[in-house]
Amino acid sequence: MRKLIVSEWITLDGVFDAEKMGEWFMPYDSESRQVYIQECHRTCDAILFGRKTYEMLAPYWSAMKNNEDGVADKLNSVPKYVVSSTLEKVGWNNSTIIKKNIAAEIGKLKQQPGNEIMLEGSAELVQLLMEANLVDEYRLMVHPVIMGSGKRLFRDGMHTAGLKLVKTQSLDAGVIVLYYQSVK
Repeated sequence: MRKLIVSEWITLDGVFDAEKMGEWFMPYDSESRQVYIQECHRTCDAILFGRKTYEMLAPYWSAMKNNEDGVADKLNSVPKYVVSSTLEKVGWNNSTIIKKNIAAEIGKLKQQPGNEIMLEGSAELVQLLMEANLVDEYRLMVHPVIMGSGKRLFRDGMHTAGLKLVKTQSLDAGVIVLYYQSVK
């Protein structure tokens, strides 16, 4: 069975707001962080997106032809699944829309042979899959800044049965990665 990995870039206070990345993500760029991001993409063979994240990333990455940032080739070739009730078509190579029975359809994807399914961004989708107990592991790349406001990954009232810390990884500039497995 494939693992569903939620891979997120966040601040100490849980903000992962793409509109504010210039304040909390960009200042902490480093070679070790870039290597970590490349490794995450190498280990997956499918990517899951919510509509908003897909619409943000598809135009940028689909235009890349020279393996920019060491991940463009992977992102452009790997199967991509987009959860959306409003999209009618998707143009990014190897993309499929999941419109209905989201938890059941993603459960079926997990049953297929293959490596990890990675989910990036897409807070609403993460929350839905947490509630359905479908997330196997969380990889949180935590940046050493407190934003105080902004879109958060986990909304108030969210609850999970528990997580087990299985690995920590220090990157340059004070960024750390926390690997948590879901306790089911």
